[in-house]
Amino acid sequence: MAMCATKLCEEDVVVKVDLATVPLLALNMNARRQLGLFLNPRNAVAADWMTVAETAGFSYLEIRNCEAARNPTLEVLDVWQARCKDATVGRLLDILEELERKDIVEDIRPLIDVDVKKYLEKKREPPVQVPEVDSCVPRQDITMKEDEMFDAFICYCQSDFQFVHEMIQQLEQTEVKLKLCVFDRDVLPGSCVWTITAELIEKSKRLIPVVYKSMKEPFPSILRFLTICDYTRPCTQSWFWSRLAKALSLP
Repeated sequence: MAMCATKLCEEDVVVKVDLATVPLLALNMNARRQLGLFLNPRNAVAADWMTVAETAGFSYLEIRNCEAARNPTLEVLDVWQARCKDATVGRLLDILEELERKDIVEDIRPLIDVDVKKYLEKKREPPVQVPEVDSCVPRQDITMKEDEMFDAFICYCQSDFQFVHEMIQQLEQTEVKLKLCVFDRDVLPGSCVWTITAELIEKSKRLIPVVYKSMKEPFPSILRFLTICDYTRPCTQSWFWSRLAKALSLP
């Protein structure tokens, strides 16, 4: 591998880099376009992009697919780096050497050295530390009463709020004395909705989704085979609250 190493100057210090370890994605668009200018034209004498693709392990059908691209050389580089671990800058230069395209290597080598240097400098940069978003950190005091466990979390839309009020009256303010988690009533403001909702569901023994038959979205398939309490049937309304209370009282 004659082309697998390069020397980069960093603050008057010469650093030898093994290009066989530098992935092809280190090459920026300028170097890739320059490669395309050399390799895209079909050449009966010198190796072109098809020969490079074949040497890189592309099949006949893959090469034909790349031929339909506006810039076949760019397409080959993109596909190669996406699928192969050996798609490195060093391997690309080795292929060009094998195909006797030293003219390309000599022309684009300065661009490659610049790109490799930028790539290695970027890799050495410390990762950007994103400050923690306080609003999405679960708080201990998320409800009106700390460490409170609930018999059921009520999942409802704002249009169902009148029915939720009736649930509170029938299940909390009677001899049943169940503890319901009603988001608008029990959750303190200032926290992330999704984080708090997930935590409250974990603190509840049951989850009660309030669903209307006239809802626009289809009924969730996971709920279709469960027995339900149907408040819309006049003939069973007298048993509705006692059935629901009994189900919520079970361990």
